[in-house]
Amino acid sequence: MTIREEIYGFYIPSVTLIGVGAATKIAIELKQRNAKKPLLVTDKGIVGAGIAKQITDLLDEAEMDYVVYDGTVPNPTDKNVGEGVEMYKKEGCDSLITLGGGSAHDCGKGVGLVIANGGKIQDFEGVDKSTQSMPPYIAVNTTAGTASEMTRFCIITDTARKVKMAIVDWRVTPSVALDDPLLMVGMPPALTAATGMDALTHSIEAFVSTIATPQTDCAAEKSISLIAKYLRKAVANGSNLLAREQMCYAQYLGGMAFNNASLGHVHAMAHQLGGFYDLPHGECNAILLPYVSEFNLIAKYERYCKVAELLGEDVSSCTPREGAMLAIKAIRQLSQDVGIPAGIEALGKRYGKTVDRKDIPIMVGNAQKDACGATNPRMVRDEDVAALYEAAW
Repeated sequence: MTIREEIYGFYIPSVTLIGVGAATKIAIELKQRNAKKPLLVTDKGIVGAGIAKQITDLLDEAEMDYVVYDGTVPNPTDKNVGEGVEMYKKEGCDSLITLGGGSAHDCGKGVGLVIANGGKIQDFEGVDKSTQSMPPYIAVNTTAGTASEMTRFCIITDTARKVKMAIVDWRVTPSVALDDPLLMVGMPPALTAATGMDALTHSIEAFVSTIATPQTDCAAEKSISLIAKYLRKAVANGSNLLAREQMCYAQYLGGMAFNNASLGHVHAMAHQLGGFYDLPHGECNAILLPYVSEFNLIAKYERYCKVAELLGEDVSSCTPREGAMLAIKAIRQLSQDVGIPAGIEALGKRYGKTVDRKDIPIMVGNAQKDACGATNPRMVRDEDVAALYEAAW
């Protein structure tokens, strides 16, 4: 190992509560931050499932005023952010709660950025573009995958450009992250699978990142091993509280890893599929993960061999290259076991979206500009990205 002449940060919420009943602490945490009227950012699915009421009942019990914005869509847009900002100002809110998976959290982060700094959400695309701190912000998670409840990442679709903007800013890190497995038992198997594979992608990309550190390695390794052990169980039986709780830890640890080591070209490419076709982020990641990982192998044989071991493969008699190839096999097997579609075209059919290979050149250009690709372990040329899209189609 050689000493790297760089300084590495480690970003994480100041308070994290994980476990059965964690959500019941929400009013206490808000009051400790002098919050009197939060805007609760969520989506209609969470409201319809009765999950939002579980949180608003707690706020009612604490005699706390609040306003609900439930217009967030699965790939949150600049329009969602604008609507949330307008409601926050109109209702005189002073703090934020986000309730849901990555979409609700990202939308709420966008609202907070604009409220605190002015301008429009496009102004913050890139790294650390804000200058003012967000209002007090509590993120309540309902999925085990995105880790957006604890990260400095915010992904918002620019509807005019059909591009997912990657906003990386330490100021969007939530004040408090709450992960309560009781809020996750109703997640359908397909969503459990997609979010779980999203967490796996976070952990693997962070583990092979060019700026991985001992801190991020510890988090990524434990995350991968927990996902290997518990994701299938959580998909098979959503009421398995042990599996749900362990997946909470797995996705949070994955968030700790990528929040600080960043990601790679799986995410850079997946963002374009989401921006162009409004396809679910977790499943886009799951489909692309084995293809991009196989492309990256020559840069990180030893690391991918370790991934194979963490996923349960016997690498004791393998060369690093042989072990690395077992990682690709194990990723594909896990993805198949939990029901991820075999390719981009099959994913489009699942959600009634028309995907077209003619869009690949535009997506290649956008992927190459995505901030997540900067820490990919292997240099990726335009023709490589195009070939990876084609292979995964």
